[in-house]
Amino acid sequence: EAQNLTKHEVKTILSRASEGTKIILTGDPNQIDNPRLDSTNNGLSYAIERFKDQEIAAHITLTKCERSALADISAEIL
Repeated sequence: EAQNLTKHEVKTILSRASEGTKIILTGDPNQIDNPRLDSTNNGLSYAIERFKDQEIAAHITLTKCERSALADISAEIL
């Protein structure tokens, strides 16, 4: 749920990783619960944008909701 993190929180997490550490950030910018964040200024979107040209990072976008039909419809219409 990294979409609910701020840029500062993501930096705090990533900048403390030691050698051999693997960090996986997951989230959906369409499911932000923090009223101070939006789809462009949240920690997940920030990390994706900043790491997009780094060889040590990868980004995958899933296109199908895996939770339930209700969760999928709710994310779409609410």
